[in-house]
Amino acid sequence: MKPADNPADPFKKALAEATRTLADERELNVTFTVDPPGMTREAVRLPQVSRRMSRDEVMLARGTADAFALKRRYHDGAVHARYLPQGPMARDLYEAMETARCEALGARAMPGTATNIDARIAQEADRKGWAQLREAGEAPLPVAAGYLVRALATGRVLPRGADRVLDLWRPFLEDQAGGTLAGLDEALASQPAFARLARRVIEDLGYGDQLGEDPDAQGEDDEDAEAEEEAPDEEGAEEESQDSEESEGKSEREEEATDAEAATEDLAEDTGEDREMADADAPVEPPPPPPHSEADPAYKVFETRFDEEVAAEDLAEPAELERLRAYLDHQLEPVKGAVGRLANKLQRRLQAQQNRSWEFDREEGILDVARLSRVVANPTTPLSFKVEKDTQFRDTVVTLLLDNSGSMRGRPISIAAISADVLARTLERCQVKVEILGFTTRAWKGGQSREAWLHAGRPQGPGRLNDLRHIVYKGADAPLRRVRDNLGLMMKEGLLKENIDGEALEWAHRRTVRRPEARRILMVISDGAPVDDSTLSVNPASFLEKHLRDVIAMIERRRQVELIAIGIGHDVTRYYGRAVTITDVEQLAGAMTEQLAALFEADPRARARMVGIARALAEPARTRPRPPGRGGAPA
Repeated sequence: MKPADNPADPFKKALAEATRTLADERELNVTFTVDPPGMTREAVRLPQVSRRMSRDEVMLARGTADAFALKRRYHDGAVHARYLPQGPMARDLYEAMETARCEALGARAMPGTATNIDARIAQEADRKGWAQLREAGEAPLPVAAGYLVRALATGRVLPRGADRVLDLWRPFLEDQAGGTLAGLDEALASQPAFARLARRVIEDLGYGDQLGEDPDAQGEDDEDAEAEEEAPDEEGAEEESQDSEESEGKSEREEEATDAEAATEDLAEDTGEDREMADADAPVEPPPPPPHSEADPAYKVFETRFDEEVAAEDLAEPAELERLRAYLDHQLEPVKGAVGRLANKLQRRLQAQQNRSWEFDREEGILDVARLSRVVANPTTPLSFKVEKDTQFRDTVVTLLLDNSGSMRGRPISIAAISADVLARTLERCQVKVEILGFTTRAWKGGQSREAWLHAGRPQGPGRLNDLRHIVYKGADAPLRRVRDNLGLMMKEGLLKENIDGEALEWAHRRTVRRPEARRILMVISDGAPVDDSTLSVNPASFLEKHLRDVIAMIERRRQVELIAIGIGHDVTRYYGRAVTITDVEQLAGAMTEQLAALFEADPRARARMVGIARALAEPARTRPRPPGRGGAPA
């Protein structure tokens, strides 16, 4: 082997060939990439394996390859699509159980694949911090259902972390769907039978309303129709002997049908007037429309046709975005250095938590110079290496929701844009994904919604009466370098109008909850209470403010997202439980970095000092584990 060759190449070649064989697809394209693993119709992307070929890298690549190969071998896309539920939770449960079925079939036939996939599951559980979960609500139910199917089908013990997810949900799963899962062994080898079993499990768990129509019932109707069409052909041999009988029977049936039709018409004429009178007395009302807000079902919106969720690049030409970005950079050149220093401080804090311990006496890694004296004293002593040990640092997504109202015009929106830019770049270096969103309205004084309200005769209590504009400056999966110019859109004249915070916060929360990361953080940057003149002129003065409070209460109650807020010049602590108010916009970058650093701080008292909120000291005190012997077991 040449010195320049990559020692991992033979392993990659062997693993790619084994993947094709296991999947039974000789033309399958297998690649190794630093991008997230995935599978398409023609190709499979596996995790990259570096030159040093550490055990973790090798096992992760093997486990991922085996999981994808078994899915291709035992999975039929057409059958899967036929039984696929419609609702999101039902669909996730169905997908997780089908994946577990394919992997369990592989484990029964080839036990070596089970070991590899266990290693992949262990790494995923370690990366997401599942071993530290305390409540079932923190663990994903679909993942737990898939783990239960895997455990029942293979009899294998789940890796650490994954077993914690299953333990939290197991009593609920077995209590609700234990009887249905008793038939797992009989259905495992047949994908249609297993799909039917999975749908029954989903119904047992309380998500039957998300299943949609029963595909088997539709299939029976189709078979009956085909049987009726085929029946005359099967009796074709007897047609000649029964021609005369059929002709006579046909004429009799036609006469009977004619009499029946006449009787039906007479009955319709007799009862038609009565039916019309009954309908007039008791009109059937249409079903009520779904609520506009999960937080407050009574929250009203007059018109949603003119609302928009739009990507920043769709609101300006590329050349204009580039020009606005250059203007933003030039305007904030004096403060970029200070913001950069704060961002580097945050990066050091995060990296200190991600890698802050060493493992010694390893066979590979970084040479441990502190132990070289042993080699000098005894040349036969092997060299000693050390490896930096990863701590439990759950994968995280941070959503920045920026107020794009007219009151932010000028230096506040400029500071907010550049702070979001630098913060996103910093968090990306620490493997934390960032989404940047903005909210405003499409028009002043109501726009097309108000015109529709005027045309309808000004009905009382119309609810929200303006056209929303929710802007996606950067998606969580988009690298910042590709969408960097989008943040310059905030400098565009006429973009910043009015702010309806409650609906924007609910929108950002829905986007964040859909993310797969184990930890989700939502940071709101605003300069005051929600204000929309058109809405407040025809509704109670507290209409928008009440809805904002309801949305915040819902988010904090569900605890799926960690919510923090920064108020610029206005006190937002009266709305948000975890918030800080700054008096000068120059403090924004520091407040953002300190708030995020506080969330990642492991020590609750250090976190309280960084946030600067007095009540944060009392909150961890109630939940902090007490030492044994002082009033009960640790929480």
